[in-house]
Amino acid sequence: MLNLSGGITALLLVMLASFLLTLVIGKFLIPELRKLKAGQEIREDGPTWHKSKAGTPTMGGIMFILGSGAVMFAAGWDDMLEGRFSHLYIYLFALVFGAIGFVDDYRKVRQHQNEGLTAKQKFILQLAAAVVFLSLMRYEGFLTNDLYIPFANVTVAVNWIVYLVFAAFVIVGCVNAVNLTDGIDGLACGVTFVVMVFFTAAGALWDSAGSLALFPAALAGGLAAFFVYNHHPAKVFMGDTGSLFLGGAVAALAFAMDMPLVLIPVGIIYIAETMSDIIQVGYFKATHGKRFFKMAPLHHHLELSGWSEAKLVTVFSGITLVCCVLAWLGIQGRA
Repeated sequence: MLNLSGGITALLLVMLASFLLTLVIGKFLIPELRKLKAGQEIREDGPTWHKSKAGTPTMGGIMFILGSGAVMFAAGWDDMLEGRFSHLYIYLFALVFGAIGFVDDYRKVRQHQNEGLTAKQKFILQLAAAVVFLSLMRYEGFLTNDLYIPFANVTVAVNWIVYLVFAAFVIVGCVNAVNLTDGIDGLACGVTFVVMVFFTAAGALWDSAGSLALFPAALAGGLAAFFVYNHHPAKVFMGDTGSLFLGGAVAALAFAMDMPLVLIPVGIIYIAETMSDIIQVGYFKATHGKRFFKMAPLHHHLELSGWSEAKLVTVFSGITLVCCVLAWLGIQGRA
């Protein structure tokens, strides 16, 4: 078992262990997904060249969910024996979203179409999970109703009920924004890897026991391994199983560290992808059929403008890295 008192070295070992385990799981999982004929159905209104990806195994997010989870449990066992469960709560919360995604993926595979759960069903399940998680973190003392503002390093007291409503909708929005980003090979994986590295550093900074840093460290290693299989041309897709799990992880970490507004800089790509979709729909309705972008979300617009999938992953991950560095500077004065 790893002892988190080793600090950075221990967290790097967690990343490495998760990377290796996820890599091994992928070797066995991908052939099994092919046998189950768990192939991705491609949107009819997507870029025409994406049709060649039809049949690529989906639900591959299972590999980093299992890999990161196993390493997190092993490395955090001593913490749990001492009564520290923050990493477990975050993982279980993300797992709930992963389960919602799994049901969605499974229905798509069974019905051989690109629609699973209805939007209403997803929303209700996600909102309920968010409220339960927030209440639990409040009960455990990780979450306050004081809204921390990075860079300004001030906190604003907010009524708890108002904060709960705000936080629940932020979580649901964040989860679906990450899901929307998962539209080309390696994109959600590459961007979220950088975000997990940020939360690993932030967790180590604000939690001397290291529990908060444990899960993002393990997930970063798992995502690095998944990228081996998911970079262009992808051998497997993470599916909603993986993307909703990642969205849950990103949102849960921001709230577990009691700094949800940090999602604005670190999640800048998720926000841009979501806003491009909102702008496209709004402009289409307002102009009775005209389009603001060639295609939404943003990554499809850039694809149609000549960007390769590899370039998109590199640029979007690079932008995320810069914004995560800025976010890191913005939280340094936190009391």
